[in-house]
Amino acid sequence: MVKFSHGCWHPAPDTIIDWAVETVKATAREDSLYFVTASKPISFRGDTLNNPTLTHHLSSPIDNVLYLSSTHWRQQKSVTQAPNFELFPRGQDTHSAPIKTTKTDEALTFSVGELNATVNTQPKAFDLSFRHKQKQLTRLGWRSIGYVKAGTTALHPKANYTDPNKGRRWVTYQLQLGVGDKVYGLGERFGPFAKNGQTIEMWNDDGGTGSELTYKNIPFFITSAGYGVFIPTSSFVSLEIQSERTTRVNIAVPGETLSLYLIYGATPKDILSNYSKITGVPALPPAWTFGLWLSTSFTTNYDESTVTSFLDGMKERQIPVSVFHFDCFWMPGFEWCDYEFDKDYFPDAAGQLRRMKEKGIRICVWINPYIAQESSIFDEAAEKGYFIKRGDGSVWQYDFWQAGMGFVDFTNPDACKWYQDKLQKLVDMGVDSFKTDFGERIPTGDTVYFDGSDPAKMHNYYAYLYNKVTFEVLEKNYGKNKAALFARSATAGCQQFPVHWGGDPYSTFEAMAETLRGGLSLALSGFGYWAHDIGGFEGKPDPALFKRWIAFGLFSSHSRLHGSASFRVPWLIDSTEEASKVLKHFVSIKHQLMPYLYSQAIITHRTGIPMLRAMFLEFPQDPAIWYLDQQYMLGDSLLIAPVFSEDSTVTYYLPKGEWCGILDQKIRTGPGYVTEEFDFYGLPALLRPGSAIVMGKGGEKVEYDWADSMKVLVNVEEGMDTTVDVPSHEQLGEKALSLKVTASGSRVSVEVVHGTSNSAWKVVVMNRKVSSADGGEVSSEGEVSVAAGAAKVAMSW
Repeated sequence: MVKFSHGCWHPAPDTIIDWAVETVKATAREDSLYFVTASKPISFRGDTLNNPTLTHHLSSPIDNVLYLSSTHWRQQKSVTQAPNFELFPRGQDTHSAPIKTTKTDEALTFSVGELNATVNTQPKAFDLSFRHKQKQLTRLGWRSIGYVKAGTTALHPKANYTDPNKGRRWVTYQLQLGVGDKVYGLGERFGPFAKNGQTIEMWNDDGGTGSELTYKNIPFFITSAGYGVFIPTSSFVSLEIQSERTTRVNIAVPGETLSLYLIYGATPKDILSNYSKITGVPALPPAWTFGLWLSTSFTTNYDESTVTSFLDGMKERQIPVSVFHFDCFWMPGFEWCDYEFDKDYFPDAAGQLRRMKEKGIRICVWINPYIAQESSIFDEAAEKGYFIKRGDGSVWQYDFWQAGMGFVDFTNPDACKWYQDKLQKLVDMGVDSFKTDFGERIPTGDTVYFDGSDPAKMHNYYAYLYNKVTFEVLEKNYGKNKAALFARSATAGCQQFPVHWGGDPYSTFEAMAETLRGGLSLALSGFGYWAHDIGGFEGKPDPALFKRWIAFGLFSSHSRLHGSASFRVPWLIDSTEEASKVLKHFVSIKHQLMPYLYSQAIITHRTGIPMLRAMFLEFPQDPAIWYLDQQYMLGDSLLIAPVFSEDSTVTYYLPKGEWCGILDQKIRTGPGYVTEEFDFYGLPALLRPGSAIVMGKGGEKVEYDWADSMKVLVNVEEGMDTTVDVPSHEQLGEKALSLKVTASGSRVSVEVVHGTSNSAWKVVVMNRKVSSADGGEVSSEGEVSVAAGAAKVAMSW
């Protein structure tokens, strides 16, 4: 914890804070503000001495975004030393609204469109407020920007010439929170969904899902007050969110500088889209990644025959598998990573992979960037200088994971190429994806990087380089929209290299719920696609938990069966074979949902709005929505509420309108809470009022002609006017069909406005009994059959 104060008036023990109290220089430039604040008021000329200052810049890189930076000593390593985030990967858009700056005797003002900032420059009255139109978003007021010297007992540390850096130095912003304002995001966090009242630290760590530690620390949060905040540093960041000062979000970064992007949005989705312009949108994963992934699990004993028996068992039970994942022990123990199959267990690895691919199975293998001393490639990397080093030039080695392991130095271009060459050999064998595990245990002490990067900043940033370099191998071989990782560690920008999964949960209902909280928080940090270990990682799930987690897992964007010391094939968990039937059931539903899911994936790729959506992303005007963390929207049209209990009951909240179950065809009416019971083949999967989705015919693969024999599900609402796209299964990212769905009075029509339907299709009006149809044949209540090539069908009731 980094708390600098003792109550409202006093600093913490052994802490000195130089607060910004008065503006002593103020300049309104053409496109920015420049101002300097002193830490004690200026009553006479002598007060300009022994008076530490902070230098501030305020500007706007793009519409709806303000950038503020504050620096104490600007020529220190904490300011100048790499690494730095690779921001605006698609370039910076030209402002659509003019930038205006003004200076008066009392204030500096900066505005871009309707977003503005005002600096109070009057004596002893420093204040910086951020507004949209006339509404205040937040402010840095009295004792809100400061330079902190902590952990020192020196009476006058400013006069310590032998060690002017005595103690730890920080810069802090303390943003005001309005009444009822909520804070969300900050990466994959498994505790309470709203972060108010919490201490949160940005430091990647392998701590499992049941603690305050996380693999994915993202220095971005979104608020219910119409703005988000991105802190553009990979350094350690401490946030006290109403946990030190009850009306503030206190942000502290060690060193000499701190900056933030304040991101406005009319809706929470707008904030996320604007944030993605700064840090990047997720790449579009290939369609095959949306099918079922089956894993060997972690420490289990397995070989070629084990893998074959699992795939044969799934086929016998008619459970389609899209991807098979080989976890750690595809390589010999004590030799991770040598990126070579263990010949004792896989004597014909190339042949095995070829035979699997002939059956339509994609291949994923586990890797990490740590090279054990017994690895066949360790000496080569050490001799060529491809590892992170200590200050004395020796390799930085560690025993905590693989004995004597070194860490690939991804700041060295030659090391990157060497590493990529090892992965290329696996791709040449038939590997389609890499599970980029770990990347959190990165040293920060006596550490030297090839490019001179700051070890403290590199601790979190390492995940970005590791995943980027790996993703490049796959994208080079398979092309755009055809590359995907299965990644664990992350920092800001890593969303560009999907897919990410939620780490190591226990096999309990409580862990299942914390997994969802982690996924929701990660999604609110700009990550578009997400998976988790179905059944939990640690321990063996009981059959009831496993079957409930199957439903949750298959109603996630990506779905993987994976564990630690036990296999996750369903017949080994549930000897009654009911789990096998449940898995078959939900895999079949997901395959049918591919037209909808992939159309949502394309939206995520283009906008940065995640597929897994906290309810407030879609319904921000409903005050009850902001507290919900046991349900979610999968895309913009499906509400999902997993069953987190042994007694088959689930309680969830419905926004206003009629919601139709796509599994049970029942109608629920909101607003309000609903409590229901479901067997293992069901859960609330509800179509939003006034929306329509396309379901395909399904089958053994997720890659099929999604428009062939499609079914359009319509939840009619008066005045609805929506467009539904059916993606092309061949040209990923493109659409094969576009349907316009409208409703007025007692009539609804579905019109093909792009493409041609080459097979017969159906329209199902879920909440009405259709009595007549134009251009189709009524085949049952609410269902109309449409001939191939028909461009429009209208129904009435």
